[in-house]
Amino acid sequence: MARILITEDEDSLRSFVARALRLDGHETHEAADGAEGLEKLSEGPYDLLLSDIRMPVMDGIELAHRASSDFPDLKILLMTGYAEQRERADDLASKIIDVVSKPFALPEIRSAVARALAG
Repeated sequence: MARILITEDEDSLRSFVARALRLDGHETHEAADGAEGLEKLSEGPYDLLLSDIRMPVMDGIELAHRASSDFPDLKILLMTGYAEQRERADDLASKIIDVVSKPFALPEIRSAVARALAG
């Protein structure tokens, strides 16, 4: 299966998503902010970056820009609970697969990740 980095500042959500994706057989790694996520990406390779948009230190938008530049084959899926943050991701259309709206149910995030990996 895939090696996935989950970058999310909310500990409980990050753990929830990681557990859900491990149920599908994926290897998951976690980071609490974009800077930590970028550092972990350099330890890759990863098949997918699943990142929140709104985080301290480095947000998911900057992380996506830097990750797509440094790792052009990496698939990127963003998630957010803020409509205005989703609009900020518009300039990333060629770099990301999709933006998943929070809150989401377990089947929704698992399905979004499956689509991203298949795409």
